[in-house]
Amino acid sequence: MLSVLSYGRLVARAVIGGLSQTDSRDYSLVTASCGFGKDFRRGILKKGMCYGDDACFIARHRSADVLGVADGVGGWRDYGVDPSQFSSTLMKTCERLVKEGRFVPSSPVGVLTTSYYELLQNKVPLLGSSTACIVILDRQSHRLHTANLGDSGFLVVRGGEVVHRSDEQQHYFNTPFQLSIAPPGAEGAVLSDSPDAADSSSFDVQLGDIILTATDGLFDNMPDYMILQELKKLKNTNYESIQQTAQSIAEQAHILAYDPNYMSPFAQFACDNGLNVRGGKPDDITVLLSIVAEYTD
Repeated sequence: MLSVLSYGRLVARAVIGGLSQTDSRDYSLVTASCGFGKDFRRGILKKGMCYGDDACFIARHRSADVLGVADGVGGWRDYGVDPSQFSSTLMKTCERLVKEGRFVPSSPVGVLTTSYYELLQNKVPLLGSSTACIVILDRQSHRLHTANLGDSGFLVVRGGEVVHRSDEQQHYFNTPFQLSIAPPGAEGAVLSDSPDAADSSSFDVQLGDIILTATDGLFDNMPDYMILQELKKLKNTNYESIQQTAQSIAEQAHILAYDPNYMSPFAQFACDNGLNVRGGKPDDITVLLSIVAEYTD
């Protein structure tokens, strides 16, 4: 039987051994973007990182890498409102907060909340609605912190398998959770969710993990197994290879979106809700593709 002293020594050795194996390197994200507006047949990036009514941002701070996507709700166009203005302003505000260091890496909901309330306080009302997904990599802790409101989202792929996936938030079929700003006096008539309603998660990542963040234009048209097939084309961790793969994924989703004979995930979801639907879902598509790498200045 081990004495108390001997047992203590073994525990100390185990602890010290465990600490010695801890990866002390800082991590970062190497990220590329690609997308399509549904009114275009070629990928066109508008000023401000926008693909159609979708918007996105990629920002770096000394403590973290942060990225996000937002999908402007197209129904506002019927009321003379450009849906891309809300989503793009929301993402630009998030980006500015990150670059100014006005965020906590472990709280992507905080970034979303602060950005949204800045929009609410604008002297000139910015009308519209948007889903949003924010992803933050804390460089030192190697933890990924996420907040997803609505039906945009993310995948984390390791060893060719999906190890983490965001949960979609829907009030009912084809009506996702969303941030909104309504005209004065019409607040109760417009669907609006609090940033705090976002689904949050936090988990460790490893070097080489692939993180794909996208709007529903991707996930409504490509099931996970198709996305994983495209990700197999990613052979290197350099930016050029990541960009090529992001483009390949976005292009494939764009082609499927206009295929009337394809049974898309959206069509399957519609059938599950009692609707007779077939084909892809024409929509704006935004893809941010990231690889977890060792941080270098």
